[in-house]
This record gives sequence, structure tokens and C-alpha cells, in this order.
Amino acid sequence: MSTVIRIGTSTCGQAAGAESVVSAVNAYVDRRQVPVTVQRTGCLGACHNEPLVEVTDNDVAVLYGPVSPERVSLVLDRHFGGGGGRWVDPSWILSRRPDHDDFPFLARQTKVTTRLCGVIDPMSLDDYLANGGYMALRDALRMPPEKVIAAVKDSRLRGRGGAGFSTGTKWEITRRQPASPKFLICNADEGDPGAFMNRTMIEGDPHRVLEGMLIAAWAIGASKGYLYVRAEYPLAVKALRNAIRQAAEYGVTGKNILGSGLDFEFVIKEGAGAFVCGEETALMHSIEGQRGTPSMRPPYPSVAGLWGYPTNINNVESFASIPSILLHGPAWFAALGTEQSGGTKAFALTGAVRASGLVEVPLGTPLRTLVEEIGGGCKSDRPVKAVQLGGPSGGCVPAELLDTRIDYEDLRRTGAIMGSGGMVVVDDTTCMVDFARYFLTFTQDESCGKCVPCRVGTRKMLGILTKICHGQGTHQDLERLTRLCETVRTGSLCGLGTTAPNPVLTTMRYFEREYVAHVDAGLCPAGICSMRPGTSTRAA
Repeated sequence: MSTVIRIGTSTCGQAAGAESVVSAVNAYVDRRQVPVTVQRTGCLGACHNEPLVEVTDNDVAVLYGPVSPERVSLVLDRHFGGGGGRWVDPSWILSRRPDHDDFPFLARQTKVTTRLCGVIDPMSLDDYLANGGYMALRDALRMPPEKVIAAVKDSRLRGRGGAGFSTGTKWEITRRQPASPKFLICNADEGDPGAFMNRTMIEGDPHRVLEGMLIAAWAIGASKGYLYVRAEYPLAVKALRNAIRQAAEYGVTGKNILGSGLDFEFVIKEGAGAFVCGEETALMHSIEGQRGTPSMRPPYPSVAGLWGYPTNINNVESFASIPSILLHGPAWFAALGTEQSGGTKAFALTGAVRASGLVEVPLGTPLRTLVEEIGGGCKSDRPVKAVQLGGPSGGCVPAELLDTRIDYEDLRRTGAIMGSGGMVVVDDTTCMVDFARYFLTFTQDESCGKCVPCRVGTRKMLGILTKICHGQGTHQDLERLTRLCETVRTGSLCGLGTTAPNPVLTTMRYFEREYVAHVDAGLCPAGICSMRPGTSTRAA
């Protein structure tokens, strides 16, 4: 095996200057005439250390980061000689092992859906095939569709978009519908602030998503699949377009795929950035060319979806799990998780942590493992105050509950939700009233306005929170806020409205003292709102 220099060039890498690093590496290789292969890859997950450069030679691999263009010669001289043995700062070396088990950020992870992200060139079909690509599809096409569905059910894979519904059961319902044609949708409309799980998977390993969709198409009898990707993800869209073209040339799309009788085509639909289009009925309306607003359910998409035909919708991570389930077996996947939920879950770990990035761990892992062991705790040694899970639709889990397992039911008992995988850590300098107001501002802005509880209710809730943050709230406002939360939660048409109160309800539940301090004395204990600690905004 020749020496390979891998450079992460996903969105996070490019934002950190990876293109300049690629140019510097190529210039070094040309100048020194060293026999190496320079390979662009997706994101390895360690976004806080971008740009990442890995030098691999047989069983030896050294991962460096962050690497600036000025550091390239120092790093590569260490491997290829020259420069008089110039010194390389040990802090630049993140790992000296191919499995990265000596890198704390990666050592505690279990990579399934992100296994090849940061390892292969996402624009290369050959790289994907060399790592077992499309083998699961070949196996699936030799099985009756009912057997494929049974395997997915036995794996205990639950929808990774947030609802946690059994993926295999959803496939089974769709397959049983007599109407034809049937459609398949991959929901990659990732709108949560700070979330980047779907983007990273598509940018790093697009063929895995296509393979999962093709297996689903065989299982349910679908003939066309839509990839709904927000237009703000140009690199992901580029990777998908390239992968679809390569898949067609390889013979795994189009007519009579691999001689199985399956006909299937992919269509990319770029969304306009409306958060509400992450909701499945609004998403389907957008694909149909209508305004992206939700509809009442039932009927559910599995019965009557796109243009009234049976439609199966899963998100990127759900489809990316399918090839591994078929290759390694449903029992293997189920054993990775908990009694009710199989497999792993990817999270976008952001906020006050030292090490931010994409993290994939088995379901059932305690939150503390992600925040303290993988994320390295808070910056500047500040104590963790809370973790917001599920984005603006989620809830805050306080530090005293960090031993809660990452599991749909366990998180729900705290008032939070799994969501699609956004995870924002805050320290003790954060005002939880203002934190709730931030998320409510987002959901209020993104409300489509179709139903009154969400359109009016979220605006009224935001007005009360803003009043409290300005030190002008009353106890009657707190009571009114609680009632409004319940009205919006129970009366809204879709998930955006029904979950919008979650950040408010959980912060009121766990940080009631902060709300009381704002109301009783016009004080913000954290000094974030329009007042200073110990100073009231009210007239004497």
C-alpha cells in the first residue's frame, strides 16, 4: 500500500481553511517528488481540530490537527525527511493509531453510519466499493422483500429523525398498501440550529445513503426516491449528484437493477430553508410544488403521501443504518443499543464544550459520556449547567441528570426528546430564561402560520419571555406562560408547534429560581439579560 495523505474537506474543514492546506500539500508533494496519494475525504467528526490531515502508510497512521498551510512542511518532513529534522509540536498529533483509540474524542465512539466519513473520498465510487459498498444491496435483492423488512424490524432500528417510530414497521405498512406507484423520501432538511449530522454523512459517504434507500425501495416496492436536501448544503448536493451519476453507471439505479426486476430512480429536491419543511407533510407539499405547510394526519404518508400515493419517509441516518444491518445482521445492530432501541445515534455536539463535532455512540450511552469524556467538559473549566437536546423542539436536561441514558423513553421522562441529534451544552454563565427565549424566537420565526395555536401562541409566549428578560415580568406572567405552553402543545397542527414549548417548560421545571429572580427582583443571576447581577431594573 502506498502512502496516503488524507485531508478533510467537508464544510467544516473548508470553513477552517482546508482548501489552502490541500494546495500546500500538493505543492509539497510536487516539490519533493514523494510517492504518495493525496486524498480528499469527508469529516472525521473532530470539527474542533479542523483542518485535519492524516498520513497513512500500511499499518502506521498519524492524525494531525489543526494543520495550517504553514504547518504542512513541518508535518510532512516528519514522515518524508528533510528540513533538518524540524520540530513538530506534539499537540498537533491527535492520534498515532489507525483505529484512533488513542484520541479521546474518537476512542469512546462506535461508528456505524459514519464509519467511512473522513476515511474515503466521497466522490469516489471505487473507494466505497473497496469498503464493502453495495454488498448489502446485492444481498437484499436475493431476499424476499418481506425478509428484508423482518430484518429491519428485528434490528430495533427506530426513526432517527426524532419520532423514534419503528423503521421496519413503517416499511411494512407502506408495502401492504395496494395503491401504486409507491414513493420513497429521504428527509435531509436539517434545520435545527447547530445541527449538522445529515450534512456530514452525505458529504462524507453519499453512496451509503443511496444504498440504504435502494434496499428500502426493494422492501416496499417503490419506484422513485426523492432526496429532500436544503439548498444551504451545496457540498452535500454536489456529493449526491455525483453519487447518483456513478450509481447509474455502475448499474444500481435505473431499470432492472442487478437483474432483480427492481426499477428505481433518484430525484434531488433542494428545499428553500423553511424549518417547517422538516415535518413530513409540509415536506411532501414542497416536493409537489405547493407551499410547505403541514396537513392533518391521518392519513399518514405510508397510506397516502406524495400525490396521494403510499410514501415512506426516513431521514439520512435511518437510511445510512440499513447497509450495516444487512451486512452484520439485525442481532448485531440490536445488541449495540438498548432493550427497545437498537444501534447507534449520531449527535452534533456543540456549545460550551472543549471538543465539538460529530459524535456517534450506542444508544443507552449516558449523556455524561458525551459531554465530559468525549466533549472534554466545558471550556475554561466552567461547570456544565445543562444540555439542550433536540434543537428548538427539544428540552433542557440539567447537569444533575447527565447520567440519563441516551434513549427515547429515558430522555422523554426528563422533558427532553432525542430529536434528530442536536446537542448544545451550556455552562453556568448562561441565563436559562434567555436561552429558552432564543429557541422560542427561532420557532416563532419559522412558524408557517397555518394554525392559530402556533401562529399566535408562540408569539404571545415570546412576548412574555422577552418581558421577563427585561425585568418587567410578574408571577401572573409565569402562570400565563405555563397555560400558553399547554395550549400550544396540545392544539398545534404539526410537530413544530407541539414541541415549541419544550425549551420553556424544561427550563421552568429545572431552573425555576432563575425565572423567579427575574420576576421578583428584576435580576438576571447570570448577568445576560438587560441587567447586571445584584442590580434591579425596576425603579426604586
